[in-house]
Amino acid sequence: IPSVSADDYRLEIAGAALERPLSLSLQDLRRDFALAEVVAVCQCSGNRRGLFEPPVVGLQWGHGAMGNARWRGVRLADVLARAGLKSTALEIAFDAVDAPPLDATPDFIKSLPIGKALHPDTLIAFEMNGAPLPEPNGFPVRLVVPGWTATYWIKHLNKITALESPEKSFWMSTAYRMPRSTFPLVSRFPSQESGERTPVTEIAVNSLITSMEADGALIAGRSELRGIAWDSGLGIDRVEVSFDQGLTWRRCELGENLGPYSFRPWRADWPALPPGQYEVWARAANRAGQVQVEKPVRSAGAP
Repeated sequence: IPSVSADDYRLEIAGAALERPLSLSLQDLRRDFALAEVVAVCQCSGNRRGLFEPPVVGLQWGHGAMGNARWRGVRLADVLARAGLKSTALEIAFDAVDAPPLDATPDFIKSLPIGKALHPDTLIAFEMNGAPLPEPNGFPVRLVVPGWTATYWIKHLNKITALESPEKSFWMSTAYRMPRSTFPLVSRFPSQESGERTPVTEIAVNSLITSMEADGALIAGRSELRGIAWDSGLGIDRVEVSFDQGLTWRRCELGENLGPYSFRPWRADWPALPPGQYEVWARAANRAGQVQVEKPVRSAGAP
């Protein structure tokens, strides 16, 4: 985690697909552009990777490689417009102040397709939950890409490059890619697709039961039955629970809606069940008709 002085910080914007380069301070960003805010889930592409059998390469995350926060900053589109974005722009690439832990590790450079880069909810953020970004969360500035996995949410952002051809870094052309047939894409990244391989992009529709005891148990009638659901921003339509391993489903009550990219809380009443032990299942579905899958989707080759 780099230590960056807010007073010395500069964000460099350049590239063949811009009319003019820019060099912006943190004060420039706050003063010269309209502020924007979004509540959004930041979730690692490898969330639940540790549950695969056999294991896959990368940090063995369980369910918790994610968080939900209120992000505030300026629109990436406004900054690119100030630099004179050309019609020839294909992708926007991002680099950061941080450095790899080993010399052999490639620099972590990611890119976005021009449509996602110009989306009004894609932000250059400098606040999290009403306060300056903490250092572990990207101080002084990070990219916020609502609906897409956190591999694109570059922390400690200091360089933006407008490209007329696809970014070829290791982290784009090799890592974080999946067979297209296994990945339920709505928002695609055509310039980075290669044959049947496609980049991991959007967050899959998902849910969790969060009211368990420490050992993962629920006690009927005494434990609350509640949780969270989220997706790529298409909007949660419903959450259902099952007590017979998916043979029948009961609809849950949805809680406060903080926006399409946010966690959506849910709750359900306990049904009348004969005494015994049961598995409680939960699944979410979004407004595009996507339903949470029963088994994790393997992201082969995605560290």
